[in-house]
Amino acid sequence: MGDWQQFLNRDPQICGGELCATGTRIPVTVILDSLGEGSTAEAILTSYPSLRPEHIQASLAYAAELAHEERLLPLRAS
Repeated sequence: MGDWQQFLNRDPQICGGELCATGTRIPVTVILDSLGEGSTAEAILTSYPSLRPEHIQASLAYAAELAHEERLLPLRAS
């Protein structure tokens, strides 16, 4: 999914301007944290009925894009 922007948006009036699943108040960080903690897409969709599978795929595409940018602007090694 290259066009994650049609499923995710940022509105200063919603969640303090955090990037959220379009049409919801669910931040992308919540979706990605849930996946990172081992939740399945199905479990996330059950927990957040306003989400659609496209929101989860868009969140992953967004994270992948950030990872590619990190390659251009490397994080400092510890």
